[in-house]
Amino acid sequence: MKPALHQLAFDGALLARGFWLYIWEITTKDGGKIHYVGRTGDSSSLNAQSPFARLSQHLGWNEKSNALRRNLEEHKLVAEACQTFRLFACGPIFPESECEVKHQHSRDVIAALEKALADAMHAAGYEVLNEVKSRKVLDPELWRTVVAVFRRSFPKLSHRDFHVEH
Repeated sequence: MKPALHQLAFDGALLARGFWLYIWEITTKDGGKIHYVGRTGDSSSLNAQSPFARLSQHLGWNEKSNALRRNLEEHKLVAEACQTFRLFACGPIFPESECEVKHQHSRDVIAALEKALADAMHAAGYEVLNEVKSRKVLDPELWRTVVAVFRRSFPKLSHRDFHVEH
């Protein structure tokens, strides 16, 4: 393989820690588009990473944090063979907090939004690699705000694509 020049550009705001939602849009080697929906805000600690930190973890080799790479492999796709990776991030929706109660509340709200976003992407006809599970209660007002932000890049999305089952 010959050396080639590649470019990575990103908004500095993606370095901010906090609770974010994001969608990866991956163009496969045959030109198809697939998506991965995620969030920042750990369940196991009081950390809420930046989307930039998740970017490198998602495609790294640490099996505990490379969920995107694992999902690609489960679908018989090789990350290095994909044409492009685009990250669309909304946030920070909540700031990172050292208070356990605030962290848990923010994490739970974001978990419900992540599930709603994955479900809405799927319902709108976007191919989503991962299945997001959460039984947390969705905040309908915040959901409408978040889906409006993502609709700018994913116009088929609708806040009506997700129905609260509680």
